Amino acid sequence: MNISKFIYFGAIGLLALTSCDDDTDDAGNEINGTADLYATSHTDGSVTKYDLLRGEITTYGTASADAEGIYYSPDDDSFTIAARGATQTSLQSYLSVSDIIEATISLDVDIMGPTVLQSPRDLAVNGNIYVVSDNANANGRFFVFEKDGDSFTLRNTVTVDFAVWGIEFVGNDLYAVVDSSSDLAVFTNFASTNTTDATVAASKRITVEGIVRTHGLDYDGGTMIMTDIAAASGGDFAVDGAFHVITNFDSKFDAVDNGGTLAVTDQVRYEGDATLMGNPVNVVYDAETDAVYVAELANGGGQILTYGNVSSSAGGNVAPNSATALSGVSSLYLYKD
Repeated sequence: MNISKFIYFGAIGLLALTSCDDDTDDAGNEINGTADLYATSHTDGSVTKYDLLRGEITTYGTASADAEGIYYSPDDDSFTIAARGATQTSLQSYLSVSDIIEATISLDVDIMGPTVLQSPRDLAVNGNIYVVSDNANANGRFFVFEKDGDSFTLRNTVTVDFAVWGIEFVGNDLYAVVDSSSDLAVFTNFASTNTTDATVAASKRITVEGIVRTHGLDYDGGTMIMTDIAAASGGDFAVDGAFHVITNFDSKFDAVDNGGTLAVTDQVRYEGDATLMGNPVNVVYDAETDAVYVAELANGGGQILTYGNVSSSAGGNVAPNSATALSGVSSLYLYKD
């Protein structure tokens, strides 16, 4: 199914969306396929879905007052969030969400996991394994859940010797940013190797030159995107954010020894006041359209910023193609079909 034309318009005609009639674009051409960008919010725990093909926006109220980390599953037409807050610290799934179009609606939880999370920061999924990174402690933790039908079971907890934030499965390997640093770690064959409660070391950890403090990451089509929040407060913190584009990531990462450095010359960095990035906490990359979507938390109370042609550009102080306000935006997930 070829939907690249329409996703392209969604990616750089972007989130300043205009509604189309039924499933046709402004020229009357039939729109096929799915390209939905899901976004969570710290402000109220809501989830907003942007239909990038049809220009429709749907807002789902959830049982959580705060959410960070989201995944959409076509198997049961559900999105799952990592709920934060004093009482809602669990995985929560909401079913049959695609039936709700261009509306604002409050949903009841359909599947809730055990309330064991403390400070969830991201969610990565590989098959029926759902991994949540949690930074409540100086030593980060990965809570490993197994989804079976209408239930989540906490299979085990993996403790690591660094603070955690963004995580991403690439095949069976789990990549994790090392919070408060410019480092990236990988745990090979994560789910099958780490099956019990244990403290483990990363299979490999490298430094990504040019980054001050990394937070978000996303991989698609051989390219890894990593965000840099730089200073967390004070000074120019609202304009010192950035993201790095690492094409041919697998070969570049493999070429760096454990403990070594990936040179900035092997990356493209987007930074500067025109980018509107100050605290880019999460990111999504779409290789088909070469577009990056950034969850920017510091500017305007929260915005989703979109940049096109990122791997073919020289980077630098480039303005986003669009900036869409979303209060407290915390994480993103792109589902395409």
